[in-house]
Amino acid sequence: MDRQGRPPGWRGGVRWSRILAYGVLPALALLLVAAAGVLKWQDGSARAAKELGAEAVRAATDGTVALLSYKADTVEADLEAARGNLTGPFLQAYTDLTHDVVIPGSKQKDISAVATVPAAASVSATASRAVVLLFVNQSVIVGQDAPTSTASSVRVSLDKVHNRWLISGFDPV
Repeated sequence: MDRQGRPPGWRGGVRWSRILAYGVLPALALLLVAAAGVLKWQDGSARAAKELGAEAVRAATDGTVALLSYKADTVEADLEAARGNLTGPFLQAYTDLTHDVVIPGSKQKDISAVATVPAAASVSATASRAVVLLFVNQSVIVGQDAPTSTASSVRVSLDKVHNRWLISGFDPV
């Protein structure tokens, strides 16, 4: 020790190499690891949301085609099968409409319809609810007449019920 009680080799002041080696570098490494973890979590969340949106788009597309497509000779079976894609109050509204209007009209006037979805996009998606925008083309044939075609866009709301996307709302846009 020298006269002021300092260890040998002490030159006074702060030892920056020690502060750098034992303080700054470990703190920097910890910050980098935390940043990498946050980025990985965000990437996983974005991928999950994209997958949910894609699942919802498929369910909305398939469900809409089923809701709007039927043949005159199998209209009851076609529309009854389509009900399996629905839930909530929309299920009851669709059931009432098809039983009161669509099925009797199709049988009386020999009406058939074919729907296609040329474009669809996810508007929002969570683990339990999604909204999808669909562009729908529907061709309707009455008896032996030439088909008439209509194009429309629909906002389809879906709820996940028992691990399956079901249509809970169907609103023309």
